[in-house]
Amino acid sequence: MINISVIIRCYNEAQHIGKLLDGILLQNRQDVEIIIVDSGSTDGTIEIASRYFVKLVNIRPEDFSFGRALNLGCQAATGDFIVIASGHVYPVYQDWLESLISPFNNSQVALTYGKQKGDENTKYSEKQIFAAWFPEFSENDENQDHPFCNNANAAIRRSLWQKNSYNESLTGLEDLDWAKRVMANGFKIVYVPEAEVVHIHDEPPLRIYNRYRREAIALKNIYPREKFNLWDFFRLLIINSTSDFYYAFRDAVLMQEAHSIMLFRLMQFWGTYRGYAHQAPISNQLRKTFYYPRSLCDYRSSLPKYSRQTIDYDSQSKNVKQALLHKLD
Repeated sequence: MINISVIIRCYNEAQHIGKLLDGILLQNRQDVEIIIVDSGSTDGTIEIASRYFVKLVNIRPEDFSFGRALNLGCQAATGDFIVIASGHVYPVYQDWLESLISPFNNSQVALTYGKQKGDENTKYSEKQIFAAWFPEFSENDENQDHPFCNNANAAIRRSLWQKNSYNESLTGLEDLDWAKRVMANGFKIVYVPEAEVVHIHDEPPLRIYNRYRREAIALKNIYPREKFNLWDFFRLLIINSTSDFYYAFRDAVLMQEAHSIMLFRLMQFWGTYRGYAHQAPISNQLRKTFYYPRSLCDYRSSLPKYSRQTIDYDSQSKNVKQALLHKLD
């Protein structure tokens, strides 16, 4: 019986999709179906994915939205729980799936989301955002009072999606919109730091700008009266850049990363400013989560938390091939 459906949205992910699919096959949980929702890849993504036991769903690029791609994937899913993963992430541990699914033992939990971190190519400021958004420890457990989550590494109940599909008109943040609606119906959102993935972002400045611009456009639709003005732009640019400089100094990489920090934060907040308009008030905690840096006293990123063995992707390739042959048999 299939209990977990993993939905992967893809567009030209040939460089990364194989590693994610290997990581899924190496999970402790094997009651899994994999659904690829591709929006017109031309780089060999489909050819790589077709070597695995997957369902393939196609969406035309001109019809794409993040919510529409997810809805198509959810329609094809048969599992009780739907795990959503970006095409450029891969799990760190073999119990990623079971960690992400575990909180659903509580019938009031609608959505879980796991920890994300960058790799060696991730820009320094992006690593600081990951550290702020996805800390080593969950402080709220099942008492998160705002709808922040992230569909690069998340899971939902399929039964709730059948009653609450994703908003297909948003330019992003379809995850936050969905979480906001189910929380309004009394359900809970749970952060699971043990369910860790590496999220690979190596974007040029214009793509960083466009990412934050479209997310701000989406946020203005979810919270129509919220504001982000020029004062917010300058204030948050200075605050976050200063925080990044502080951590880069602590990590002894300030000289190497100073230019990258300024460029990333400039693109982030200029994109946010350009995408923003008058919106409904959001909670202070959610606003803090989106825009404010880590506390300057939070230097726990180097502290080991887990004793589990990480997936060794280089040495486990033989196991993956055997798993593929077993599935085909």
